[in-house]
Amino acid sequence: MLRPAAIQILKNNESYYSLVVAVAKRARAITEEAAENKTVLNERPVKIAVDEFASGEYKLIESPKLRG
Repeated sequence: MLRPAAIQILKNNESYYSLVVAVAKRARAITEEAAENKTVLNERPVKIAVDEFASGEYKLIESPKLRG
């Protein structure tokens, strides 16, 4: 399966930076959940996080103050 491009995930002029930060935070949460449950991940946490954002399971919410 091909990776989703950032342009496919971003909507309404959302920033790439916000997407990167959101994916990194979600990947860290995935890693922590796996450690707490003592489970082995079959995929890398970043790939799982990107797929979750691409499928709409998680949404990117930007603060209006942060937008230029």
